[in-house]
Amino acid sequence: MMNRRKLLAALGFGALTVPLASFPQQQVKVWRVGFLSLRRIGSLDSDFFGEFPRGMRELGYIEGKNLVIEWRSAEGKIERLPDLATELVRRRVDVIVTAGAQAVRAAQKATTTIPIVIGTAGDPVGSGFVKSLARPGGNITGLSDMAGDLGSKLLELLLSAVPGLSQVAVLVNPDNSSHVTILSSVQSGAQNVGVKVTPVPARTSQEIEKAFSTVVQQYAKALIAAADALFNQQVRQIAELAAKHRLPSISGYPQYVEAGGLMNYGPDFADNFRRAAAYVDKIFKGAKASDLPVEQSTRFELAVNLKTAKALGLAIPQSLLLRADRVIE
Repeated sequence: MMNRRKLLAALGFGALTVPLASFPQQQVKVWRVGFLSLRRIGSLDSDFFGEFPRGMRELGYIEGKNLVIEWRSAEGKIERLPDLATELVRRRVDVIVTAGAQAVRAAQKATTTIPIVIGTAGDPVGSGFVKSLARPGGNITGLSDMAGDLGSKLLELLLSAVPGLSQVAVLVNPDNSSHVTILSSVQSGAQNVGVKVTPVPARTSQEIEKAFSTVVQQYAKALIAAADALFNQQVRQIAELAAKHRLPSISGYPQYVEAGGLMNYGPDFADNFRRAAAYVDKIFKGAKASDLPVEQSTRFELAVNLKTAKALGLAIPQSLLLRADRVIE
């Protein structure tokens, strides 16, 4: 008869020989993120939206392993946003990341329970997305790009490049709730220096074309293009129209000077979407959107296109060039 010691030894050896596959495998949680944008989404290697998945990877979330990102773009057609937002809700995503005020609005209407992380929005409080930056309340939090506060700064820079400027047009999108704040900021700065401000609305690429005819008819001598997802998608069109009508111009997107616009001043949007990943991570780990304060952009870039300045017959002051982060020659 096998004694007790031999029996225990035999049982122990037998346990070691049981295949590992016979034990239940721990399931890896796969998180689902919906990404909603008004403008088209370009190559993630070059588009600043690509900083979001890169930021997620740095935090340990790998697409195809423990993360799925549902990318949705309205391709510049605002009327498509509500259906895209509703689709993401039906897909039962864990979080929705938004790009632009119009996308935030669509997501806000689609759900009051799924957390929404703002990647960019000019005035989250004034737009009614959050109660306050410190205490958002509800299901929305994220990043404010402070575009609503930059209007007077854009005017100041334009005046530095175009001395004696007496009238400026501001291209605004009536569907962008933050543009009310941007326009007010420009007008506030203009009153102090005696500059007339002419708001020019545009919701589509066709309306952008018509807007420039209005600018010329109103005798405006320069243009401010407010930061907007549609205008960002149409930066080349806006830059070309500004050149055609010989209008010095400034925008809030870095792509604008690369497309031939005179100047750009605005936040580092890539940094915003990198930081948005940290919000998503906190929510995945149990934080509530209502308890996460909205942060503001901390990095801003000034860029000047000297080729465009030369074509317009402008001599950009050295003092302005010294302030620039980038100069295109």
